[in-house]
Amino acid sequence: MAEYRFLTIWLLDAPIEKVWDVIVDYKQLPTWWKAVAKVEEIQPGDATGVGNVWHMVWKTPLSYSIAFESRITRVEAPLRLELSAIGEVEGSGRWELSQTEEGTLVRYYWIVRTTKAWMNFLALFIRPLMEWNHNATMQQGGEGLAQFLDARLLKSEAAKAPE
Repeated sequence: MAEYRFLTIWLLDAPIEKVWDVIVDYKQLPTWWKAVAKVEEIQPGDATGVGNVWHMVWKTPLSYSIAFESRITRVEAPLRLELSAIGEVEGSGRWELSQTEEGTLVRYYWIVRTTKAWMNFLALFIRPLMEWNHNATMQQGGEGLAQFLDARLLKSEAAKAPE
């Protein structure tokens, strides 16, 4: 399996509580993030959301879809949300939010392996394209979140997540 390590950073001129409320409301993701084609709750979690399992289908800028289940594994509102992914990608994600003078700084770490045979077969040749695809998807998310919040996306960066 090919492994990918992503770090996306957004800075929004919006209060941390509002940003948090939108990010953790999985049911609403398709309303503001155009890459999210489908979200369906499979299993409810506890009162904080830990244990929630969501089936998600993402339609990427390269016009292929990725489906996986996202299980919420840790919640520290409004600062941290961790999840595990199982399906056509497997691994972990982590949202970290912090309040700054300018607004809310959002960091998203996505460390996954692809399970689709064609992705693994072509990984050596198309890795830069797959990385561009992920980063474009995240850029759409940052822009959509800002618009949904009636805020400005002051910064959007993509990097490789640390080891």
